[in-house]
Amino acid sequence: MAPQVKVEGWKVRGNRWCRFLPAHVQGYLVVMESVLAEELDEEEQLMRRHRKEKKELQAKIQGMKNAVPKNDKRRRKQLTEDVAKLEAEMEQKHKEELEQLKLNSKESKIDSVAVNISNLVLENQPPRISKAQKRRDKKAALEKEREERIAEAEIENLSGARHMESEKLAQILAARQLEIKQIPSDGHCMYRAIEDQLKEQKCSLTVAALRKQTAEYIQGHVEDFLPFLTNPNTGDMYTPEEFSKYCEDIVNTAAWGGQLELRALSHILQTPIEIIQADSPPIVVGEEYPKNPLILVYMRHAYGLGEHYNSVTQLVNTATENCS
Repeated sequence: MAPQVKVEGWKVRGNRWCRFLPAHVQGYLVVMESVLAEELDEEEQLMRRHRKEKKELQAKIQGMKNAVPKNDKRRRKQLTEDVAKLEAEMEQKHKEELEQLKLNSKESKIDSVAVNISNLVLENQPPRISKAQKRRDKKAALEKEREERIAEAEIENLSGARHMESEKLAQILAARQLEIKQIPSDGHCMYRAIEDQLKEQKCSLTVAALRKQTAEYIQGHVEDFLPFLTNPNTGDMYTPEEFSKYCEDIVNTAAWGGQLELRALSHILQTPIEIIQADSPPIVVGEEYPKNPLILVYMRHAYGLGEHYNSVTQLVNTATENCS
C-alpha cells in the first residue's frame, strides 16, 4: 500500500499530489515519501539476504547429515546438537540485524527529513550563485578542459613531433653537460622555470613574487612594451584599458608568460636569460648584464596546447663525476 500523509486536512496518497497545496508543502510530502520508500527498500533487502542465508544454511545442514552414517548414533546425536546450535545462532543474528535496522531508521528519519527540507528552495526559486563562485566554477571548468586536451595530446603525441623535439633538445643539452628538468604545464611554467633556476643561485623568489614584479615593471615601462601588444581579433595595438587588464592577468591568473615577460624579468633580476630551442639558435635576453644566465628550454610540441618552458639541470653522470 502506498504511504499516506495528512497535512492540514488534506490527504495525499502515493504520488497524487493535490495541485492546490503550496509548493513548499508539496516539497515536504515528496521528502517524506522518499524517506519511507528508502526505509522499505532497506528492510526488503535485509529480508532477502536473510532468506538467502537460511537456504545456504539448510544446504550446509543437509551436507552434514549426508556425511554421517545413519547407524552411527553417537555422531547423529552430535549432529542434531550442532544443527540446533547453527539454526539458533542464525535466528538470533537475523533478529538482531532487523532490530538494528529499525533502530537506525528511527534515528535517521528525522535528521534526514530535516536536512532535505532545509535544502528545499521555496516556490521553486533557484539558489543564488555569487559572482566569486561563478568565477571559481569557470576557472575550474577551463582547467578541466585544459587537462583533458593535454591528455588527448599525450595519447596522439602529435605524430611524433614531440618525440623528435625532445631528442634534439637532449642532444643540444648533453653537449653542454645539461639535461631537461620537467616543469608542470599549468600556465605558470615560465615563472616556475625561472624560480627553479634562481634556486641554483640561492635566490628564493616565488612564482607569485615573480609575477607581481613582472606586472609592475611592464606597467612602469609602457612605452617599451605596449607597441608589442595587439588585440588578436582586430590587430590593433592595445588600448590603455586592455594594457591594464593584461598586467592584471599576469598577477591574478595563470596567464602564460612569453618573450615580453622574459625581457621584463631580465631587467628586474639584472641577469641574462638564455632560451634553448630545438630548431633555432639559443636566444639571450638581457645580454647587457654580466651575470651567469638563467637557462630555460623552450618547447613548441611539449603538449597539444602550445608552447611550454622547462628548466635545466646538470647531467646525472657529470654531477657524479664531479663529486668523486
